[in-house]
Amino acid sequence: MMIAALASRFMLVAPWPLLAAGVVVGVGADRHPRLMRAATTGAAWIALACAILAAVAYGVGATQSETYLSLHLPARLGALAISVDADVLTIIMLTLVAFVGMIVARYSKTYMDGDEHEGRFHRWLALTLGSFLTLIVAGNVWGFWISWVATSLCLHELLAFYRDRPGAVLAARKKYLLHRLADACLFSAFALIVRALHTAQWAGIGRAMAHAASPLPEALVVAAALIVVSAILKSAQFPTHGWLIQVMEAPTPVSALLHAGIIYTGAFLILRASPLMAHIGWAGDVLAAVGLVSIVVASLTMMTMTNIKGALAYSTCAQMGFMLMECGLGLYSIAILHIIAHSVYKAHAFLSSGSVVEHFRAPKIVVSMAATVGRALLGLVIAVLMVLGVGEAFGVGVARQPALIVMAAILAVGMTQLLLQALNTREGAMGGLFVRMVGLSALVSVAYFGLHMGFVLLLGTSVPADPVHVDGAQKVLLGVIALAFLALLFIQQLLPRLSQTALGRAAYVHFYGGLYADSMLTEFVRGFGPTPGAIAGRRRLRKADPSHEVQS
Repeated sequence: MMIAALASRFMLVAPWPLLAAGVVVGVGADRHPRLMRAATTGAAWIALACAILAAVAYGVGATQSETYLSLHLPARLGALAISVDADVLTIIMLTLVAFVGMIVARYSKTYMDGDEHEGRFHRWLALTLGSFLTLIVAGNVWGFWISWVATSLCLHELLAFYRDRPGAVLAARKKYLLHRLADACLFSAFALIVRALHTAQWAGIGRAMAHAASPLPEALVVAAALIVVSAILKSAQFPTHGWLIQVMEAPTPVSALLHAGIIYTGAFLILRASPLMAHIGWAGDVLAAVGLVSIVVASLTMMTMTNIKGALAYSTCAQMGFMLMECGLGLYSIAILHIIAHSVYKAHAFLSSGSVVEHFRAPKIVVSMAATVGRALLGLVIAVLMVLGVGEAFGVGVARQPALIVMAAILAVGMTQLLLQALNTREGAMGGLFVRMVGLSALVSVAYFGLHMGFVLLLGTSVPADPVHVDGAQKVLLGVIALAFLALLFIQQLLPRLSQTALGRAAYVHFYGGLYADSMLTEFVRGFGPTPGAIAGRRRLRKADPSHEVQS
């Protein structure tokens, strides 16, 4: 019995050293920054070790889930329990977040060295990481909700770390309000689910939904809608994405932790609730549609960015839209694979953003011919044929799994960019560069379908299987998705020409302003009290002349 629950116990232990470091060692953290720094870094290493040991224990058969404490709740809300579900999804996410957290904590040792509030930074970093790891391993919906709220509140302290920077404080305030709305929606959704299914355990919800009859009770349909709203708000999707772009004034390790880990909270919620979401087709369609709009807007806006962190932030917004779209289409295994790849890439991108100047010093391929629509079409045709051919070799076809093939077609759009590197140069189009790009594209196609099959086998019943058939509305949605990505490809190729037209210049201005979607929320947040600029001004005056009183 003890060996059977070994994975669960390692998973339960993983967050606690970080939480203990923040709560116990963190008292008066600024007075002993070195101790706080060492405690946070050491706790992050322990969390990673526990995650790896949990994965090893799970691999050798220690798969039993455990509940350690249960407290009955009133109003038919079930029980709040300290419980851990040992499944593949939890193991993957725990290991990923523990790894990113260790890297961020280690990087922060040097980055924050000598800062006036270094101890306070490491304290909130430990609490944020500990809360997020608790959210991942929680097998009880109420434990999940408490960790969900705690992660957001602790992250707020990191985002508003430099309180004398008006932009950082305003962005953190906007994020705070949006996330409190997400908290209320999720609490209501969980209350409806627990009352309808008479269980507060994720595993129990999965078992109940496996035998659920159609149509579902109205309470579960409303709960699914509330979960969709919560996930969209947490994932910074258009038009509530502004705060994600504007929190760049926080320390770089915070940006890395946010964009490589905590921003996935909404997608992780959808994955946890996937047994319910798979029964409600329109909820998936809403996720896919919102994700697609965010991808298009963020991609076009990213082309106008003049700073590296702003471009990275819009990239995250687009990638989160991609993940929600994959979940909405029922491709949960692809979404998990996407989370892993994007997390590692984005952590590296932010932590190395200070050396971006080296990118511009690197030698570039000289383009001797302007890109044309014809070459783009040629590259696209080659890429699509390659994807379809490899897909057939893996037993995946348009008729059998249309959603998966459309995602592969989007991959073909990206592969077109590789082929254009050769097609847009005289030497490349005629020589070995083109052959190398074709070979690399073929390798990418094989990796896509191979990794997909591997993750389907690995995840087993942790998430619902990929959809085989789609209805008429979903076919239309898939067509719109494919057309949107084709449009983005050709806009990017024709960007130099479009920028010379009156329509192109006008569009540039509007997308540079993010289509002004964030302006109304900014004014709303400012109405709650003194602006961050005014607060910062008062602080500067008090420092300059402590006897000076500033009128409100």
